Amino acid sequence: MFPKLIRIVLVALATSGVSSPLGAQVSEETVEELLRIGQGIWEDYAPPELQEEYRLPTMEEIEEFLRAFESDLEQGNVQQLAAYAPQARIALTALRQFQGGDSLADWLEPRIDYLEAAQMVVSRPPVPKPTPEQPKTPPLAPQYTQSYWLEKMASRPMPEKAKRYMPVFKKAFREKGVPAELAWLSEVESSLNLHARSPVGAYGPFQFMPPTAERFGLKVGSPDERADPRKSATAAATYLSILYKQFQSWPLAIAAYNAGEGRVGRTLEAAKATTFEEIALKLPAETRMYVPKVLATVSARESIDASQLPGLALLPRQHEENSVSILLAQIEQVDQAAKSHWREPR
Repeated sequence: MFPKLIRIVLVALATSGVSSPLGAQVSEETVEELLRIGQGIWEDYAPPELQEEYRLPTMEEIEEFLRAFESDLEQGNVQQLAAYAPQARIALTALRQFQGGDSLADWLEPRIDYLEAAQMVVSRPPVPKPTPEQPKTPPLAPQYTQSYWLEKMASRPMPEKAKRYMPVFKKAFREKGVPAELAWLSEVESSLNLHARSPVGAYGPFQFMPPTAERFGLKVGSPDERADPRKSATAAATYLSILYKQFQSWPLAIAAYNAGEGRVGRTLEAAKATTFEEIALKLPAETRMYVPKVLATVSARESIDASQLPGLALLPRQHEENSVSILLAQIEQVDQAAKSHWREPR
């Protein structure tokens, strides 16, 4: 274990700028040189069986792990998510060292928040069975509430990319009648990395899958317009406007952006419910945390109460005809081939 731990510590130093025990700042070049020397000694003298047991994962192994993780993130329960946390942290550390690894790392990093929250949920004492005097619906765990996420996001520095990209994103949202503040959804989706990618093919700051991107007019390929700040934000705002028209609620629209409008609609119908709070516990664990995290991010970054966001602004008639009615028809055309490989389109 020792060589592996030394490597992880050195990687952490390289990425955080921590000072050495003697008080001197450890430069990235020094850390890389120490890492190179240590790795050379380990490869020259450690027995092969130990090298295999304690090595860092390869890029291929990380991607395989992340594909399984994303599947459980979308479908699994909190117990499954909590079990991923230790390996996900190691994967994130390793990804930062691979050339091109940042695109996956910036997808993974905001989702580690869900794993840490899931660990807290599963470690809390079991909720006692309700008595006749108590409501049958158990209270939500703190990790499913906006107050929990607001405390976390308020203590987190604003991403460096925000100054460059948020004005572009907000302008696109305003042009579609969507509250500009909701453009902060991109921080939750991609850490504002234009080239963030998920293990199963979602891409860009708003994490569109290829079929959905094409339905919203984005070209997929080379160049890939999902990475275009203005075009991807316009597509995301259009989708959110459609979801708001369908559900008449920003929390439900945000839930549908994450879990799919079909799933949210069916869950509302089955529960005879009209609000996100009423169906939260019936949605995937990720979605339960995604909605309050998005709203908390908006609140923290804009110093507002995101629960008071206004509805859609009125759009000129041509926007209604060109972007809403057409896309409402398109979004119903679910690509069966894509559905066998990917989750409900987003």
